[in-house]
Amino acid sequence: MGIKDIHNVYFIGIGGIGMSALARYFKFVGKNVAGYDKTETPLTKDLVDLGIQVHYDDDLELVSKTYLEVNNTLVVYTPAVPKDHGEFNYFVGHGFQVKKRSEVLGLITKDTFCFAVAGTHGKTTTSCILAHLLKETGTPITAFLGGISEDFNSNFLLEGSEYSVVEADEFDRSFLRLSPNVACITSMDADHLDIYGNSEGLQKSFKEFVGRIKPNGKLFVRNGLALEGTTYGIEDGSDYCIRNIKIDQGSYIFDLESPEANLKSVRFNKPGRHNLLNGLVAYAMAVQAGSSPKSLAAALATFKGVQRRFSYQIQNSDFVFIDDYAHHPTELDAAFQAVSEMHPGKRVLAVFQPHLFSRTRDFVDEFAKSLSNFPSLLLLDIYPAREKPIEGVTSQWLLDKIISPRKKLIEKSDLISEILAQNPDVLITMGAGDIGLEVPKIKNELILSHKKQ
Repeated sequence: MGIKDIHNVYFIGIGGIGMSALARYFKFVGKNVAGYDKTETPLTKDLVDLGIQVHYDDDLELVSKTYLEVNNTLVVYTPAVPKDHGEFNYFVGHGFQVKKRSEVLGLITKDTFCFAVAGTHGKTTTSCILAHLLKETGTPITAFLGGISEDFNSNFLLEGSEYSVVEADEFDRSFLRLSPNVACITSMDADHLDIYGNSEGLQKSFKEFVGRIKPNGKLFVRNGLALEGTTYGIEDGSDYCIRNIKIDQGSYIFDLESPEANLKSVRFNKPGRHNLLNGLVAYAMAVQAGSSPKSLAAALATFKGVQRRFSYQIQNSDFVFIDDYAHHPTELDAAFQAVSEMHPGKRVLAVFQPHLFSRTRDFVDEFAKSLSNFPSLLLLDIYPAREKPIEGVTSQWLLDKIISPRKKLIEKSDLISEILAQNPDVLITMGAGDIGLEVPKIKNELILSHKKQ
């Protein structure tokens, strides 16, 4: 069954950030779209507003008969779906075309000039910057993003079908379904050890991904990674290199040296050296679509950001509130570096929600070291996502390993009152679980509190 032969697309796990982007795509190209997810979220509400049917109970009776037609229905599922899921097992057992999200992405993008962004960190920000650069320079693209771009307030962009931008996700080896023309690898830090077993297994999979790049394609790699490709870096002699960095009112000003052009006084507004690298490789990839270096540099300066990626919720002279998706020790280190560089000398309070029991177990000492950088820390319980609890793996176990002047394990219900009591200069919330749902509540209370002062 080809994409053109499909009339109906049913999603199991439709509320996921990547799944919802695919749902939007199929809706926009005229397919019937519906799906299941276990909880209602802002993402699922947005899909319903587009006319997509979504339900929240694993019950075949709630699936419209339209999607029970085996000959013209595609079922898309996320690897996070449990094996005993009733709807999933019905579709598998009754001869439906059932495919993972990554397989469908591969089908959609195989006839396009595909840009794929891979790496254990930075995929979403880099792909959003890349989509922004290509859009601003008039490139006809379709982009499937793993976050909500603040530039187009969506995780999906449809500006044409000649080029595509996708995140090449290493989880469940999903990126091995793609065959990009241009790819980048931002990092290969150990992660998803429940899938790969060890860091060597993860790195082997990245090398397999490199082997899937089309003939005459191009690979960009962050300088220092054990891969052959065109390098990018900061002050290190890379093929694409940022030099002479200055900070001006919270923005970076720098020179950009590349094979195509040497550009002076380029501006980029997202804090953190990790984001500078993300912007640099997005620029390097976008050049491959034929856009002029000067126009791409101008577009870098207008990139707004990605929701939950070092996203400023409140930014006043006397108080700052930042929200970030950081859920790995390397990402926590990057967030700390950005806070320290942009807000030196300020009293910083960090709130962190660990994500997954297995990740907490596998990197507990690294988490403890990273979180010990923050002078004041509030730690939430572990967000389980797809996992069952692991005996002995708790937030208290992690907290006991953290060396911090002020640290505290806290319930979400007590979070706002504790933040108000500590009254920091800078607040940063971090994590990949449901802490993002708390951010609007925290923001509202902080605004009210500061108005009263």
